[in-house]
This record gives sequence, C-alpha cells and structure tokens, in this order.
Amino acid sequence: MNVGDKAKDFTLLNSDGKEITLSEETKEGKVLLLFFPLAFSGVCTEELCTTRDNMKLYKSLNTNVIGISVDSFFTLNQFKKSNNLKFSLLSDFNKEVSGAYNSLYNEFFGMKGVSKRSAFVVNKEMIIEYAEILEDSSKLPDFKTIRTVLSSI
Repeated sequence: MNVGDKAKDFTLLNSDGKEITLSEETKEGKVLLLFFPLAFSGVCTEELCTTRDNMKLYKSLNTNVIGISVDSFFTLNQFKKSNNLKFSLLSDFNKEVSGAYNSLYNEFFGMKGVSKRSAFVVNKEMIIEYAEILEDSSKLPDFKTIRTVLSSI
C-alpha cells in the first residue's frame, strides 16, 4: 500500500469484541492506522502511550486513531486497560489485514506472522495519504511527519 492507493477496506474485532470497519471510520474523518507487533512489548507500549498522550492533537485534526496487531481481542482489551488507551485497538488475529497492507513479518523473534510496525494515514475518500512500514521493530513511526500530513489534508 503506497501513497495515492485506495486503502483496502476491512472489518476487525476491537478490544471489546465489536466489529469495526475502516470505511465506516473514514466517514467521520481521517484515520491513522498504527500496526504494531505485540501488546505489552516495550516499544509497542511506548508507541501507543505516546499516541495516547497526543490524542488531543489528533482529535483537533479530526483524526481517528486505530491500533492493529495480531494479538487476540482479549489481550488487546487488557493492554488497552493497562495503559489507559482512549482509541480503538483491533485484532488482526488471522493476519489478513496486516498481510493486505504489506505489514507482516515472515519471522519475528521466531514467531511467524507478526504485524510490522507501520503507519498509514487514510483520508475520507479512503486514499492513503501517508505510508510508513518499518523493517526494524525497535524504531517508532515518524510522528512529526504524520502530524504534518494530517494537518495538510
């Protein structure tokens, strides 16, 4: 998935077991998709807590933030509660969406099929305005550039 591409629509379960569909979320505004490897891991916790701490900014930019990992929605529920996250976490347990967004490690510390740390900004027309897929899971997305892109659309 590259800038200018039509985002692939999907429906996944959130941390409460409720279905969330991307095309429904974009009707309300822009969407920031944050794929992350595993709940409760150090860098993922840092990434999502940094996002949590900037929610006022994202809301001011009319942006809905959605985190996605291959963890079960049960695990994501506990992760969300533990870190007081105020945005949706979606379970891509079957790895279909991570694969569709080219955001899936073949192997991650001996585990097969873990989401790559990735960030996508999707506009109201379901067009990708920003795409970043990190091969190095110890790196964080470029939040400064993401904010610049969100401010420009």
